[in-house]
Amino acid sequence: MASMKVLSKPILYVEENCPRCREVRAFLNSQGVDFEIVDVSDSNGNMDAMISISEQTKVPTFEYEDLVVADFAIDEFLAELREFPEIRQRLGIDNNQD
Repeated sequence: MASMKVLSKPILYVEENCPRCREVRAFLNSQGVDFEIVDVSDSNGNMDAMISISEQTKVPTFEYEDLVVADFAIDEFLAELREFPEIRQRLGIDNNQD
């Protein structure tokens, strides 16, 4: 059984010039989610960290506890959250967003 990774807050891996990353950031901010931004274009170490958790190189990638969502739009993120209602609740994302 895989152990749950404990993060103090979610991590959103982004690239500076990524329009979808900006949309996701705005959405998370609108929901009051406190999250850390990690820009993978800043360093190879950041990209390596993202690849190690998501096994891919596309942004945005969201990591929190057992939830990893890679290369997604907001609707895909919300669909994935339906599988993790306890995480959705901890994040404070409104159930009426779907």
